[in-house]
Amino acid sequence: TLGQLDIMEQGEGKEPLSKFPLIETHCHLDYLKKHSVEQVVSLSQKIGIKKIITISVSPSNLEDVQKLCSKDKMIYGTQGIHPHEAKDWNLEAEKKVLSGIEKNKKIVAVGEIGLDYYYEHSSKNEQRKAFEAQLQLACDLNMPVVIHTRDAEEDTQAILKNFSTKLKNKGVIHSFTSNLKFAKFALSEDFFLGFNGIVTFKKADDVREALKICPSEKILIETDSPFLTPSPHRGKENSPCYLPFIAQYISLFKETPPEILLPQIYKNSIELFGMEN
Repeated sequence: TLGQLDIMEQGEGKEPLSKFPLIETHCHLDYLKKHSVEQVVSLSQKIGIKKIITISVSPSNLEDVQKLCSKDKMIYGTQGIHPHEAKDWNLEAEKKVLSGIEKNKKIVAVGEIGLDYYYEHSSKNEQRKAFEAQLQLACDLNMPVVIHTRDAEEDTQAILKNFSTKLKNKGVIHSFTSNLKFAKFALSEDFFLGFNGIVTFKKADDVREALKICPSEKILIETDSPFLTPSPHRGKENSPCYLPFIAQYISLFKETPPEILLPQIYKNSIELFGMEN
């Protein structure tokens, strides 16, 4: 069970992963069903996770995320409307996002924003409108963005190009599953790539291709829990506590010792989101 998660050793004579601080850069704590936030925070601390960023997705959970930020000093959050909910983007939603950011110092980014043409829960036009408006908001506030893109690389790229010079703090293409061309574009525009449990999936060769070309200075790690549980734990509810499995996999895949790679990834997270060390 989650409560008995073994800390994985990095081979003989190496330090366990818990010796290297990790930051969970993308999860949805308010969506967890199997374990309480208190349980997850407590276990996360034991296995070396120093900070958790919980992500908002809709007008209805903006406030939940704010409340979670005040629940524990290690929890941070974002404010934004996901492309699935883009149909709900209006002046009132914008005011809510803005107010959440202004009144809470632990809100570290605008997100999760972007385009999703795979499900198209909101029309393409509604998605583009909400995405552009929130990118403008991030420019005005000088904040980084957390971007979701699925089957929409061309439009995502075109829109980001328009904001390229204005978006000073850039951000992260979270849960990276796009093609190599888009990975190269994102990296050339100074975005980070966020990798999660998908990188451990058998069929995720395209994600590993992107990871291969991604310099250590541009990698972030996340779980996107409660979704996308890494192998070998697929089928269980995901949680920030599975982050060490992703960290270990990336370290082995990149053939970079954890004592070199993980402090760099930690530094990336601190610097992008402007959190205290």
